[in-house]
Amino acid sequence: MSAYEMMLSESQERMLLVIEKGREQEIIDIFEKYDLEAVSVGHVTDDKMLRLLHQGEVVCELPVDALAEEAPVYHKPSSEPAYYREFLETKVDAPAITDAADTLKQLLQQPTIASKEWVYDQYDYMVRTNTVVAPGSDAGVLRIRGTKKALAMTTDCNARYLYLDPEVGGKIAVAEAARNIVCSGARPLAVTDNLNFGNPEKPEIFWQIEKSADGISEACRKLSTPVIGGNVSLYNESNGTAIYPTPVIGMVGLVEDIAHITTQSFQQAGDVIFIIGETKEEFAGSELQKMTEGRIYGKAPEIDLDVELTRQEALLAAIQNGLVQSAHDVSEGGLGVALAESTFGTDGLGAHIQIDLNSEASLFSETQSRFVVTVKPEHREAFAAAVKDAKEVGTVTNDGVFTVKNQEGQQWIHAAVNELERAWKGAIPCLLKSEA
Repeated sequence: MSAYEMMLSESQERMLLVIEKGREQEIIDIFEKYDLEAVSVGHVTDDKMLRLLHQGEVVCELPVDALAEEAPVYHKPSSEPAYYREFLETKVDAPAITDAADTLKQLLQQPTIASKEWVYDQYDYMVRTNTVVAPGSDAGVLRIRGTKKALAMTTDCNARYLYLDPEVGGKIAVAEAARNIVCSGARPLAVTDNLNFGNPEKPEIFWQIEKSADGISEACRKLSTPVIGGNVSLYNESNGTAIYPTPVIGMVGLVEDIAHITTQSFQQAGDVIFIIGETKEEFAGSELQKMTEGRIYGKAPEIDLDVELTRQEALLAAIQNGLVQSAHDVSEGGLGVALAESTFGTDGLGAHIQIDLNSEASLFSETQSRFVVTVKPEHREAFAAAVKDAKEVGTVTNDGVFTVKNQEGQQWIHAAVNELERAWKGAIPCLLKSEA
């Protein structure tokens, strides 16, 4: 191959590492242990020049700034779509609900929320038996052999929010990924993004790209999660209609001690259930709005990144201090779905909830920066003191029943956990005409 071909080739599954001089053999030995190749191809200089040598001959030489800080920026015509301003000014009322239990069951069967087990069970996710938390919780967790540490990984994006407001939606995509990492007991470290949009030659689409990038950038700075890689897929349209803007966020985090690993499933009867964060009436772009009205509209849910960071840090500290039994972020489907999901896979556990909300519909509001957490009874006071926005709402039970009442004691939901879980697990196989 020529030098030109080697530098422009897009061969997959390659990585570039910059390591301390003198430790090259350590890296080579690690890769050889796993039957992989690693070779030294160059070194860092202080003259801000990139030089490529091929068979001893300099074949390329240029200033590195031309490829980085001084690289040309591609500006296309950009304009705010007409619907955006209309959505900002549209009042969205809480959808009318006559049966909260039936609504919950229907939400659990929506493809966005339903179990993805049908998909991930077709692949080997044990990764040389290093998988500690398999797919199905907020994040997958892999141990780092020879240490007490582990890595947590997740991907997230709610394209509906980005359609309503790409900048806010971009912030939420990063924040939700970070929530999932924290719920696993890890500190968020870095991001890779997968940017999927329609035709950038259309001003409204380019505006979506610009605004979502602004939102992602702001959230990554606030949460200290630099974007270290990614890819872009454009021109995703059918018959001239673009997909929703979908910048998928992949995030990795570090578990300092495997004893801190936490999952979303309730652990034992008698544990106390807390909700972190308040619930507002926010239904624009929600799963409930899409399910009941067949469309999405309105102002995207608000997100305060300072509040987000404060709650994430408080929860992670509580996990690391041994106060937390389980943790689950509240996302699509709202509090009702998050609480129900926490009962799944628990061998007969249930939950009795009594909560102060405006209406049954509020159970499915998608207010941001919220968590469902359980703690042992003896840690109730310590947890409440450590996490200021946490409010006790119920107890884990051993009766296999999911019950939700309002503050006055009116029963909103009374359902068998196994029936809810069966609906959640069977939805995608059913949609694909396969056996559950």
